[in-house]
Amino acid sequence: MLRLWKWYQNCLAVHPVKTQVISSGLIWGAGDIAAQAVTHYTAKTHATMDEGDNKEFKINWKRVSTTSLFGLGFVGPVGHYWYEGLDRFIRLRLMLKPNSFRFVATKVGLDGFLFGPLDLVVFFTYMGFSTGKSVPQIKEDVKRDFLPAFVLEGGIWPIVQVANFRFIPVRYQLLYVNFFCLLDSCFLSWVEQQQDAPWKQWLKSFLPLK
Repeated sequence: MLRLWKWYQNCLAVHPVKTQVISSGLIWGAGDIAAQAVTHYTAKTHATMDEGDNKEFKINWKRVSTTSLFGLGFVGPVGHYWYEGLDRFIRLRLMLKPNSFRFVATKVGLDGFLFGPLDLVVFFTYMGFSTGKSVPQIKEDVKRDFLPAFVLEGGIWPIVQVANFRFIPVRYQLLYVNFFCLLDSCFLSWVEQQQDAPWKQWLKSFLPLK
C-alpha cells in the first residue's frame, strides 16, 4: 500500500492533470457499480421488482463506462483547475490569510454554491444525453433530481470541504476529494436511477420547481 501511495504521489507530481483525469474516471466507474448494487438490492428488499425481474445482480457495463467517462472528461480536468484556481484567487485576489476562518469559509462557500450546482447539472444532463433522451426530457430529469441531490449533498460536502481546505495541502486536495467522490459518484448515480421516487417528491414539495 505504501508503494502504491508513493507511486501515486510521483504520478501526481509529474503528470497532475493526467493523474486526476484517470483516477477520477476509475473512481466514478467504481461508484456507479456500487450504485447499481445498492439500487438492485434496495429494490429487492422492498419487493419493488416484478417476479420476472427478480434475478441475480448483473453489472450494467455500458452504464459504468458512461459514468466513468463523466469522471474522465469533466470531474478530473475541471476539478483539477477549479481547486488550483480557487486557491490562487482567494490568496492573491482576495488576499485572505491561508487557513484562517475567512479563508476556509470563503472556499467552502464558493465551492458549494458555484462548483457544486454546476457539477450536479452537468452530471444529470450528461446522463440524460448518454441514454438518448430529448432536451425536454432532460430538463424534467434535472428538475426532478437536482434539488434532492443538492439538499442531501449540502449536508455532507461542506463538512468534507472544511477539513479539506483547512488541513490538506493544495496539491493533495484533489486526492482527498477523489476519495469522497467514490461515495459521491455512488450517491449521484443512485439518485439518477431512483427516477420519481416518493422521497424526491417529498423533498420537492418544500420548494416546488416550476
